[in-house]
Amino acid sequence: MTALFSKDTVRRGIAAHSAIGLVCCALLYLICVSGTAIVLYEEWQRLEQPSAPEMESIAPQAVERAIANVAATEAGQTPTTHLYVHMPTEALPRTTVTTDTQAVHVDAQGAIAAPEENAWAEFLLGLHYTLNLPPVLGMTLVGMFGAMIVALAVSGIVAHPRIFRDAFRLRARRKDDVATLDWHNRLAVWTLPFALVIALTGAMIGLFYVSGASLAETAYDGDGDAALAPVFGAEPEGDAAPAPFPRVAPVLDYMNREYPGVRVSYLILHDPGTRGQHVQVVGEHERRLIFGEYYAFAADGSFKGTAGLADGETGQQFAASIYKLHFGNYGGLPVKIAYIVFGIALSVVVTTGTFIWLNKQARKGRPRPVIRAGWWGVTIGVPVAILATLLARLTLGNGAPFAAIFWLVTLAMVGGAILRSRQAGQRGALAPTRGFAP
Repeated sequence: MTALFSKDTVRRGIAAHSAIGLVCCALLYLICVSGTAIVLYEEWQRLEQPSAPEMESIAPQAVERAIANVAATEAGQTPTTHLYVHMPTEALPRTTVTTDTQAVHVDAQGAIAAPEENAWAEFLLGLHYTLNLPPVLGMTLVGMFGAMIVALAVSGIVAHPRIFRDAFRLRARRKDDVATLDWHNRLAVWTLPFALVIALTGAMIGLFYVSGASLAETAYDGDGDAALAPVFGAEPEGDAAPAPFPRVAPVLDYMNREYPGVRVSYLILHDPGTRGQHVQVVGEHERRLIFGEYYAFAADGSFKGTAGLADGETGQQFAASIYKLHFGNYGGLPVKIAYIVFGIALSVVVTTGTFIWLNKQARKGRPRPVIRAGWWGVTIGVPVAILATLLARLTLGNGAPFAAIFWLVTLAMVGGAILRSRQAGQRGALAPTRGFAP
């Protein structure tokens, strides 16, 4: 019977299959490494711009002046659709006003101090969130990899019934495949709860766009805001007619008076300068995993109610809790350190898993030196590329092309490792065999 494909075609197919697998593993590794780095998101911002004014708190009247000062710089331009005021928090004690066109730091009196310059931290966040791809495509892909980690963790437990019994058996001193396997299995066990939490919440966040868009299309006639309203609250009807900016000092005074245990993290003006404008406050609750509760106010400062993220339906509270669980921005520095340690361990689990597969292939007589070299390039190249972007930020400034630098350095590391492997293989093929007599 004639074979459907020639042997050469089959070999090429196997090589392509292996290369695709390597790319998937590389992206999974990249997500783990970048996620570990972004745990220090606020700290990176402070490193990038150490001269920005910092404060433990800011007076309501100063916030109002800051908004007026920023609005004055945009007079005559297209009105911004949203104006955000980042209030000082423990992790990032700065006040920053952001519109559709600019972001500036302000001092404790509300005067504009300097433009916000945190492009490198934003690059890291985008790398982890979207892999520098268009948002919907990137977040969907990252969400799928989150689901993949869950599948890998569960299947790993099923495939190794003694994995928990041998949780502290580590033959690290051995210089063979056994040590690699032990490191992989032990770290996988020690990080299992963390990996499941991170993977599940990452999958939920990443697949949010797909599930939200599908829900909007099927149940809300394509209205995305209506689809999200049961969780995050509904938007009032807009009115584009011009109107003075709302006063926000009474809003902040109300929060301080009526909710003294809530720390305001964001103040949001929706459609400012129009009759349809309204004010929204994001308030953090101590000892809660929710990112915050939404407090709604009318343009005249009257309180309209909350969205229910703190005390509403169980699903609402759960949806508001996945962000802190995923990024580790709760519990202060000790929790962040724990997330970094576990994140490094999870990255090692991913990279050793690929080496274990390569070792098995070699034992079966199917060594893959090029793929092994490429994987070494990925393992070393991703952290080196991130470091290269940081050096670019410190030397070239906020406008450095971080995404281009990252991918060029990563590809150069992978390509260099593969080239060295092929050159070594050619030298081995040309070298005389030991003991051979012509």
